[in-house]
Amino acid sequence: MRTGHIRQRIVPPLWFDKEAEEAADFYVSLFENSTFNGKTVLPDTPSGDTAMVDFDLAGMNFAAISAGPYFKLNPSVSLMVTCKDKEEVDRLYKALIEGGKELMPLGEYDFSSWYVWLEDRFGLSWQIAVGDGTPSPRIQPCLLFSGDAVGKAEDFMKQYVDIFENSDIGFVQNYAEGDSEVKEAKVMYGELMLYGFPLVIMDNGMGADYTFNEAFSLMIYCNTQEEIDYYTEKLSHVPEAEQCGWVKDRFGFSWQIVPADMNELLFSGTEEEVARITRAFLQMKKFDIAELKRAKAGETGQFTSDTI
Repeated sequence: MRTGHIRQRIVPPLWFDKEAEEAADFYVSLFENSTFNGKTVLPDTPSGDTAMVDFDLAGMNFAAISAGPYFKLNPSVSLMVTCKDKEEVDRLYKALIEGGKELMPLGEYDFSSWYVWLEDRFGLSWQIAVGDGTPSPRIQPCLLFSGDAVGKAEDFMKQYVDIFENSDIGFVQNYAEGDSEVKEAKVMYGELMLYGFPLVIMDNGMGADYTFNEAFSLMIYCNTQEEIDYYTEKLSHVPEAEQCGWVKDRFGFSWQIVPADMNELLFSGTEEEVARITRAFLQMKKFDIAELKRAKAGETGQFTSDTI
């Protein structure tokens, strides 16, 4: 379980109906340098008793939650996997396509000698390709701006390098004339690093309307209350979406802004401590670090007016 020092400031959490632990176990079995780190149950949430898991895939930390059928994963966000050869693509394809479906067929493309885009049986989308020899992260979440958001990929990258320290826009390739079926689409492929966390950013030039939702979000671990306040102010664009650390930005993408020791509070606590922490944060819009620690200790605290 990841506790103590935060080695990854941004973590992708996945929302499932009931399959979080099953999906995490399956994904961990597919990649080297992968581990299932731990599980805890949050009692009496609006989704009932909710299982939360922590795991690593190819060295990247992930979270997952079984919180009911309220949000469904879709191709607006996928995981891009860079493989060393065709055989590795084939191995991952064979495992992930079982019970799933192809979104772009396995085969040769201008941008990769061997590539497939698929949706697995849990609904998570994957883009798996032989790399071109350029050093790149093993796994990169890919945000695909579609529908009302198409054409905003460039704005997203520019906004977030202004908001996040230690961030950078890398290689960007725009659509050439005639390459896109959607006239608003600008960015064919863009690389964005936030706190060293790699993202691929694209405008959808194919016309399909895949909408961002809470099933795939990004979680920001904050070391201080000031950081929680800062990211809430900078990212939240839909006040009614603020709940339990969740915010929705102006692009419709969801973020979770949480204390850096949230896993330690939840995964290492007794059942009674976890229950108290859960009751406390269910009343919060943005997280109050001091109040969460008081809840774990069983002390009576007082919420501030801008937290509830």
